[in-house]
Amino acid sequence: MSASPAAHRLLAAALAAGALVGAAAIPAAANDDDRRDHRGRGRYSSIVIGDVQHDTRGRGNRALNREWVEVENTGRHSVELRGFTLTDGDGNRYRFRDFRLDGRSSVKVHTGHGHNTHRDLYQDRSHQIWDERDTATLRDDRGRVVDAQSWGRRGHHDNRR
Repeated sequence: MSASPAAHRLLAAALAAGALVGAAAIPAAANDDDRRDHRGRGRYSSIVIGDVQHDTRGRGNRALNREWVEVENTGRHSVELRGFTLTDGDGNRYRFRDFRLDGRSSVKVHTGHGHNTHRDLYQDRSHQIWDERDTATLRDDRGRVVDAQSWGRRGHHDNRR
């Protein structure tokens, strides 16, 4: 038994519509890593720079550890920060190693020496790096800017992306 010409046309139209929907879905899935939120941030839009404590007075490790940048995960899911970097305006860089930031939590990255925990990480530096006028920039493991925050230029400025 042979199908009618109308049935062939209907089947061809259904197959063509399915192919178009499938083709449209492929680029969207392929670009998932490059999607941007309303602030222009990329893949790790839940990872942001929170508070910053900079240019602390005093000498020694205690003063260095009062200087920190907080990295927050505002999302529900944990994010692996291995390979992420935190830099200042002079190019000093801290690279995260084997650190997973839980959802809705934060970690302070201190300048001085200490014992790393899930709430505090230490750069093991012997001098202050965050100046009274500076920019903290957080990049992902591919070098893409995740967030940045500047301060000290006629007051506090937030340059989040």
